[in-house]
Amino acid sequence: MTFVNILGFAMISLLAGVWPRARAGLALLASLLALYWMQPAIPIRNLDFWLPTASIGLSACVWIITFRRKENPVLADRPQTAFFRRIDLRGNLGTVLILLGVVLAVALSRYLNLAVYLTPSTPPELGQVITGLLILLILMAGLSAVSKRRWAAPAAILVILGIFLILKTDALAQAAAALLRRTTGQSAALASAMDIRWLGFSYLAFRQLHVLRDRMTGRLPECSLREFMTYSVFFPAIASGPIDRVERFLTDLRSQASLSAPTFRTGGERIVIGIFKKFVLADTLAILALTAVTASQIHSAFWMWICLYAYAFRIYFDFSGYIDIALGLGRWMGFALPENFNRPYLQSNLTAFWNSWHITLAQWFRSYFFNPLTRALRSSRKLPVWMVILAAQLATMVLIGLWHGVTWNFALWGCWHGIGLFVHNRWGEWSRDRVAKLESRPVWKKAYTALSTLITFHYVVLGWVWFALPSVESSGKVFLRLFGISG
Repeated sequence: MTFVNILGFAMISLLAGVWPRARAGLALLASLLALYWMQPAIPIRNLDFWLPTASIGLSACVWIITFRRKENPVLADRPQTAFFRRIDLRGNLGTVLILLGVVLAVALSRYLNLAVYLTPSTPPELGQVITGLLILLILMAGLSAVSKRRWAAPAAILVILGIFLILKTDALAQAAAALLRRTTGQSAALASAMDIRWLGFSYLAFRQLHVLRDRMTGRLPECSLREFMTYSVFFPAIASGPIDRVERFLTDLRSQASLSAPTFRTGGERIVIGIFKKFVLADTLAILALTAVTASQIHSAFWMWICLYAYAFRIYFDFSGYIDIALGLGRWMGFALPENFNRPYLQSNLTAFWNSWHITLAQWFRSYFFNPLTRALRSSRKLPVWMVILAAQLATMVLIGLWHGVTWNFALWGCWHGIGLFVHNRWGEWSRDRVAKLESRPVWKKAYTALSTLITFHYVVLGWVWFALPSVESSGKVFLRLFGISG
């Protein structure tokens, strides 16, 4: 998200805030266009057009599978395909036309001879776009015919996870890039894992998986296509989160509250704070932050610690800055997006850290992986409690690590936190009564809390070594240098 993006989004957010009746339409239209506007440039021909279009198509397909619609009684006596019987035309045909219109409008900009397009490069030819949209409509019609089958939602989950695995695994991403290059007549020899950069797919996938899983358990509210599309690709949150719940988002979307002076002030403060964090603090710290290059050049333990501290605060200010901007923009529009950070480096234990760092991600994994896995392991009645906790925490944190990329370093970062959480859990069980006695001795209680906070902070900071570097070998050398051992 650049300054130009923020300025444009701020104008749209203010307009939606002062014109609540148009908020739903403005939010949808701005979110669709933002997919193309924020999509990074890609060396594969026309892929920076097709990936945002794929986000739109994927969201529409998931809606068809997920949200069952009542048959339209007005058209019940007319012959219709399964596709049109499934969708309530009175409520969703307009949205379908908007989706098609946005894609076609972006594509037609190719013929305006503009100096700058909404997409990073010139959109593809109109014939290709029309063919792609026809394929999408046929796919949607097919999905509508099988959407009530029990296997439809699980199959959609597997497809999303498959795409995710390809994007996050360097070897698979490079193979996919080579295939796409050959399809477009480009050299496959130049393919790279970085060729496919799909804006916001990670957060889009979490939203889609959330509704698909809740569809399987029958916990979803009614939701129109327009509402679901807005939720899926909501422009303040598509690039960096937070991961919202559809039921909470719908409450804000359907409200008619207009922008008030206090809301304008608080939203503006969050935006300004976010800009300062991201473009001043984070970008400045990036000069010193630990990278593969600095790791290979620094041999002093002191400077290695400085670089590691710089990385720890840089990643925090960068990520939390984006979240502040997203929350501020959302607040101007009347959306109370969930908080994602709550002073994580000031927490006194690792569990509290993960309840304060990327809160919505931790909550997502807790709801859809950790809790079901724990229940399944306990139901076997064969494993002791400590083993259930260790297995569930390790598996959860490794998955969170692999969400960032399927590499050994991200897996080890997950193991680092999984083991840390297990140790804290066991320590908490053992020390509960002893720590409780400190309540009557406030000085000792403050000293204990300060020491716990310092240990937790440095445990998290050391974990960033795995996160920041590309290989296990380079990470091992950094650990040695941090403690004055040449390696």
